[in-house]
Amino acid sequence: MPAISPKKPYRVGRSRTGLGLFATKPIKKGAKIVRYFGPLLDSKKKKDDAIENKYLFELNNRWTIDGSVRKNIARYINHACKPNAESDVKPRKRKVVIRAIKNILPGEEINYDYGTDYFKAYLKPIGCKCDACEKKRKKKRAEARAERLRLKAKAERKALRKAEKQAAKAERERLKLELKQKLNGASVKPNGKFANGKHLNGGLSNGHGRAKAAAREPAAAKPQASTQPGIFATVVGPDNQASA
Repeated sequence: MPAISPKKPYRVGRSRTGLGLFATKPIKKGAKIVRYFGPLLDSKKKKDDAIENKYLFELNNRWTIDGSVRKNIARYINHACKPNAESDVKPRKRKVVIRAIKNILPGEEINYDYGTDYFKAYLKPIGCKCDACEKKRKKKRAEARAERLRLKAKAERKALRKAEKQAAKAERERLKLELKQKLNGASVKPNGKFANGKHLNGGLSNGHGRAKAAAREPAAAKPQASTQPGIFATVVGPDNQASA
């Protein structure tokens, strides 16, 4: 790591993405933090235009700063989608200064937005690891977990309702079968009686049925004696004529 004067309000340290620049003293909003510098590259020169690295800072269509030199402390500042600093570009002076756009406390990492072109070329393929993007990813993961749990609970409730319906249906079938068996068995017993005590021929099983039936039959016609003396009366039957 490059040597940094203790008077400077920053230090190089370990970050989530490797090395980063961290505040060692409070930095007020709007304060200059560090200058981004290095050799100037002229895009009109093939030699300069052929140089490629991730520390190139484009000033305009022609001039670019090659910040890959180790003395350029600003090259350790990482990208952030919601930064606490910004790059103050002065193309005419061919100069770039990093300034605070928020109050930065000791221990906080200093960062600024690298811009859309750099983001698409270098960060998007591997995924931005700034705090804002990490929070978004954590939120998405949490939402995905919640959605999986919701779908799982929904499936479990559906399976439970289905099982309850099947159990209810099985119980109805059991009761139906039990009732059918009872009706079929209303059942004739081996001695020829129903369960209510009646004979198959409709009579009662206590033996009194015959006596009651006989009592209900009409009495046979009895012979009647003649009221006239000396005359005998004959019994008149249904097929006979009375004789004198």
